[in-house]
Amino acid sequence: MHRYLWLGLSLGRHVDGLVDAYYGPPELAQAVAAGPLSSPTDLVAKAAHLLNDLDAGVPLDAGVPLDAGVSVGDTELPRSDGAAGRRRWLRAQVMGLLTSARILAGQPIGYADEVEACYGVRPRRVPEEVLVDAHLGLDEVLPGTGPLAERYVAWRESQVVPPDRLRAAIDSLAEDLRERTSRRWGLPPGERVDFEMVTAKPWSGFNYYLGDLHSRVAVNIDLPVLSPGLAHLVAHEAYPGHHTEHSRKEVGLVRRYRHLEETIFLVGTPQCLMAEGLADLGLEMVMGRRPEETVAGHLVPLGIPYDAEVVAAVSQAGEALGQVRGNAAFRLHHDHADPEVVVDEVAHWGLLPRLRAEKAVSFLLDPTWRAYVTCYVEGLPLCRSFVAGRTERFSRLLDEQLTPADLGPIPA
Repeated sequence: MHRYLWLGLSLGRHVDGLVDAYYGPPELAQAVAAGPLSSPTDLVAKAAHLLNDLDAGVPLDAGVPLDAGVSVGDTELPRSDGAAGRRRWLRAQVMGLLTSARILAGQPIGYADEVEACYGVRPRRVPEEVLVDAHLGLDEVLPGTGPLAERYVAWRESQVVPPDRLRAAIDSLAEDLRERTSRRWGLPPGERVDFEMVTAKPWSGFNYYLGDLHSRVAVNIDLPVLSPGLAHLVAHEAYPGHHTEHSRKEVGLVRRYRHLEETIFLVGTPQCLMAEGLADLGLEMVMGRRPEETVAGHLVPLGIPYDAEVVAAVSQAGEALGQVRGNAAFRLHHDHADPEVVVDEVAHWGLLPRLRAEKAVSFLLDPTWRAYVTCYVEGLPLCRSFVAGRTERFSRLLDEQLTPADLGPIPA
């Protein structure tokens, strides 16, 4: 699907970070980089033309098995969902790219419409009473006395991973998670993940998929890394999250079926919501809904503060706080609220110190990532509902070209 790759690469010349990963034909990337910069208006026309051709049933290129010898450990190869499923997936992707091109061309589009067109779901505000209930639940399980926000901040900040032990903790967790992932779903021979520490980024962690079954995972240390979220971060970025999905799809959909559209990963498309949803679900799929005792076995021997019982209670009571970011995005991009006011709101409802609230809002203000928070807020409940704890359902998320519409309605 060279037209799709060309469109994504060409949009990426305008929007830094839109091309999250690319390991497709190098000559195409070189030609796009060396050629004239396409205007946003031209990109809108190209995207609309491709969308029309997909709807008209223009034949898709490739899509037939090439190498029956490709394997993923002892497991069955990732499968192709056939031409109809591939066409449906490509259409949803191109709709996202068309929307990004329209925004780039200055065409007006509301925030909720932008999110829906790009990511395949319509964002929702979470009622404040849901967040109030989360606060009440946390108030019951947090140790200490005094105002809830002060106790929550104090507890979180007491869970800092000492910088000199961070790498050992990541390596220990990654080894365990890799073994569990390999045993349950299989990993391609030769896959690998390299971890690095970075600063000056708007996110906490990032998977750079380099192709050839290799990922570089960056962990942001702008702010101290907290032990309650460390296992989730490793699972999300590596095993069984982003790296696992990328490597299995490279072996199955790209090497076996020559679905070259999988060699590019594009922000602003439903591909992202599916990837973030399955990655957020990953830790509970390999360690269960309550992984804290297992995680403690990795962290406590390293002298890292981690009380499994308290972490479990706080995580369960405070899960709804992750939705604060979705409300903040509405406040910024729909209500056009002052960012400083939104930082205060995120600090209040998210029970965060101001520095962490500022970091959260900076992500939402980044032009590339402003609508992306929906991938986390809506992706996890959608994927969790679809999988329903079943290993084979999670395998479908790892292996197939699925869209949010294929998974059914988002749970209320």
